[in-house]
Amino acid sequence: MFLQTVVADGQAEVTFVEEMKARAAETRGDIEDTVRGIMDDVRVRGIDAVNEYSMRFDRVKPFVVGREIVNRAYEGCDPALRAALEKAADNIRDYHEKMLVKSWEYERAPGAVLGQRVRGLHRVGLYVPGGTAAYPSSVLMSAIPAKVAGVEELIVVTPPTENLSVELLTAARIAGVDTIVAVGGPQAIAALTYGAGFIPQVDKIVGPGNAYVAAAKKMAFGVVDIDMIAGPSEVLVIADHTANPSYIAADLLSQAEHDRLASAVLLTDSMAQAQAISVEMEQQAKELPRREIVRESVESYGCAIVFEDLKDACRMANVVAPEHLEIVTAEPRELLPYITDAGAVFLGPYSPEPLGDYMAGPSHVLPTSGTARFFSPLSTDAFLKKTSVIEYSREQLGTLSEDIIQLALAEKLHAHANSVRIRFPEEG
Repeated sequence: MFLQTVVADGQAEVTFVEEMKARAAETRGDIEDTVRGIMDDVRVRGIDAVNEYSMRFDRVKPFVVGREIVNRAYEGCDPALRAALEKAADNIRDYHEKMLVKSWEYERAPGAVLGQRVRGLHRVGLYVPGGTAAYPSSVLMSAIPAKVAGVEELIVVTPPTENLSVELLTAARIAGVDTIVAVGGPQAIAALTYGAGFIPQVDKIVGPGNAYVAAAKKMAFGVVDIDMIAGPSEVLVIADHTANPSYIAADLLSQAEHDRLASAVLLTDSMAQAQAISVEMEQQAKELPRREIVRESVESYGCAIVFEDLKDACRMANVVAPEHLEIVTAEPRELLPYITDAGAVFLGPYSPEPLGDYMAGPSHVLPTSGTARFFSPLSTDAFLKKTSVIEYSREQLGTLSEDIIQLALAEKLHAHANSVRIRFPEEG
């Protein structure tokens, strides 16, 4: 059978999930050592170090991609693809404008005003992989939420290639990217982290990359903010006997084709359904250009787990905390309240995961490897900085002064207590 099947017994399914999660193990030590050396070198020597690493790895020095090159790419892009990118951009913008948090204030009592200032970050760096992994949709999904949030300057860095991706440059123009720098690898992350010559320091770095880029982002955190450390892609589908096996098979394969470490998992209450979907997956996989990658992914990290009750399947889904979760049942919304941990949830037979990847509007940059337990999808929130605002009158401060002094003295912070006491000398 193409998709291995496990009957849930309290242990077999747990063993599979543990093995699946282990595929996103810590970065190899030799990679971290190499990246640490690059990060430290760029921090000390700046653009000279960036130039040297770029020449060593890419055989070209970093350069700013001129506006005329971007415009030429836009005009030369296939019109149907450009229209699809424009439509996707409109949907992403529409969704994120609705979730945008704004500054607010309220008066707790006369003379006691509290609030929060919300603004976009000053400058954000977006890493975009090059070569065969150049995904224009990822540019839209990261850049547009940043622009909606009010980010003042958005810089895309992408590895230099003989011909920069027309689709990538087109997406960057549609998304309103301010600057594109042809530089890749950990040296690009280091340049954005510390600033290097014409590449300025940013406040936050987002975007996917290989193991070296992921290690660099991890080391950058604390000097700048990052979005997340992305692991292998994954989809989990909860399906009952009413689901169309060909639909479910296609959805599982759509994730398996990402790479050999991708995971495609089916949770169902029907052994017959699990078998039908497995057969359908095998037939569909034969027609896919990336069938070898698909087969290795499914054989290593694919599984159908059969439960007696789909509520138990929901509990298992929360343990996995998948990047993508589809619920394809007779009444999918009945199971939604039982789902607490997932990057994105897709309900019903006509909400396949690729809808979210490309066109629906929510960002497809999602937490992986179980991190949906505590991480959220990339959104405008990721690009906002919030500052508390506190304004009290003398009268209102006076109503709290003794309480503040008591708390400060309890912590042996006498200067804190005095900071309040000195304002009320008549009560001393």
